Amino acid sequence: MGSNESEEKVVCVTGASGFIASWIVKFLLLRGYTVKSTVRDPNDPRKVDHLLEFDGAKERLRLIKADLEEEGSFDEAIEGCVGVFHTASPCYFDPIDPQTELIEPAVKGTLNVLRSCAKSSSVKRVVLTSSFAALSHTGKPLTPDVVVDETWFSSPDICRDKKRWYHVSKILAEEAAWKFVKENSIDLVVLNPAFVIGPLLQPSLNETCAVIFNLIKAQTYPNYSAGWVNVKDVANAHIQAFEIPSANGRYVMVERVAHYSEHVKILRELFPTLQLPEKCADDKPFMSKYQVSKEKAKTLGIEFIPLEMSLKETIESFKEKNFIDF
Repeated sequence: MGSNESEEKVVCVTGASGFIASWIVKFLLLRGYTVKSTVRDPNDPRKVDHLLEFDGAKERLRLIKADLEEEGSFDEAIEGCVGVFHTASPCYFDPIDPQTELIEPAVKGTLNVLRSCAKSSSVKRVVLTSSFAALSHTGKPLTPDVVVDETWFSSPDICRDKKRWYHVSKILAEEAAWKFVKENSIDLVVLNPAFVIGPLLQPSLNETCAVIFNLIKAQTYPNYSAGWVNVKDVANAHIQAFEIPSANGRYVMVERVAHYSEHVKILRELFPTLQLPEKCADDKPFMSKYQVSKEKAKTLGIEFIPLEMSLKETIESFKEKNFIDF
């Protein structure tokens, strides 16, 4: 392998200790990439130990300190990389101060990373982890005949009115990214996954898997329908979005839209001894489901892992990590 070829395989993953990012790092290492991974504290074992255990980590994983809010802190990590996977973004569903906890770090952080990309002559493409939240809240009702696709853009005002602050952070960060790359001629591909579940590589419980965790031993389940997707599909899609030259624009990542009642039913069949809620949190009709287009995601070669399997892997992962015992 000539030096040129090895240089072609250097990429950066921001927020590498996160749920999706950890899988991206794992899969990149398996594909022979050298991965420069940013974390806020490279000396925190809870954030980095699981990354250091991946196959190929000894030879090809570098941990670099960087902070979303610190201007220029991504320069070192991005210098010399051909690809950048920007997944670092705060994820809290009930922040105390949404502006400082969520919105500013998401928007500033995205621009901070993109400015480092603009400075680097080596970067060929940036893959951004956005969210289904950035496209599903248009004010159009989500009814069973509706098909949500990549052409949808959420209204930040609608989400502000509903106090959906995480959504606002993702909408504004993605908007800022598209504007910046247009002005700076950066090749950007965006992924918009819905609720991401599946096996955890990191030692702590992340927000989206916590949604499943919270069903266990609960009295009731929420009257809510949402899109669901397996973390391995999302991680793979990021890498495909980088490797496939024709990949462009946004990609919605949803295997299925399901109501919480369906989760309970599936989990009850898979794990008969698990304590699960018997009834819904309210007596209203179940929130309606809608459809999500898979056409574009399939062009990345993704054949979605079924929800049943994702739920099974999520619970087995909880058990393995001793979050639950049954």
